[in-house]
Parts: sequence; C-alpha cells; structure tokens
Amino acid sequence: MVLTDAQGLPLATEVEAANVAEVNLIEPLLDEAVTSHVPSRLVYDKAADCDALRDRLAERGVDLICPHRKNRVRKKKQDGRKLRRYRRRWTVERSIAWLHAFKRLVVRNEFYAHLYHGFIKLACMIVCFRRL
Repeated sequence: MVLTDAQGLPLATEVEAANVAEVNLIEPLLDEAVTSHVPSRLVYDKAADCDALRDRLAERGVDLICPHRKNRVRKKKQDGRKLRRYRRRWTVERSIAWLHAFKRLVVRNEFYAHLYHGFIKLACMIVCFRRL
C-alpha cells in the first residue's frame, strides 16, 4: 500500500501478507507517513467502505472519501458531493505506475519482506528526487 500526497509523491508504504484485509492497513499506513501532517481527506477505493473505519478516521480528523459498495445494507454515510474528489484518484494510480517502472518491485524475488520493503522505500526516494 502507498500513501501519496495530492501531487502523487509517495509519503508512506506498507508491506503485508496478501491475506490481510486492506481496511486494517489504512491506519498503520497513516502512522508511518514521513511527515507529521495528517491529511484532512483520504481518497480510497471501494475496499475501504467500512463504517467502523470511517468512525475511527473521523476521530483522527480524517475524512474518508470512497464510493459505497453496491451490496451495502446500512444507510449511506456519504453523499455524492464528496465523491467529486474521487475523480482525482488517478494521481494515486499514476504514482503506483511510477513505482512499477522498477522491475524489482513488480516481480517480487526477495524472500524476506523487510528487503522488499527497503527496495520500495528506495524506489519512493528515487521517484521523489525525479519529481523535485
């Protein structure tokens, strides 16, 4: 998982096993950000549509902007006005594409997760230096 700013520069990365739900990785990702600034809005995809996560992030002062799932049973907590910001999600997808330019990250050959995480951080630094 990658946390980026509005321009697409990576601020934090998280590496976990594939069997961990993405909803559980969002808060540790915010804790690992390289800046002390907490974003006021977090744009995410439908995987983060969880009322408990929305409440926990609201306590931290973060507004979660993500579309609701089609099979949602409970009443919607977010109206369509905030989803206009969801159109800017392409900046996150672009930064992921920048990281996929490094072949070592696309195909994981490292056995140890801490080595892979180190290569991701190195790629994020290279991307930041190229953009600045």
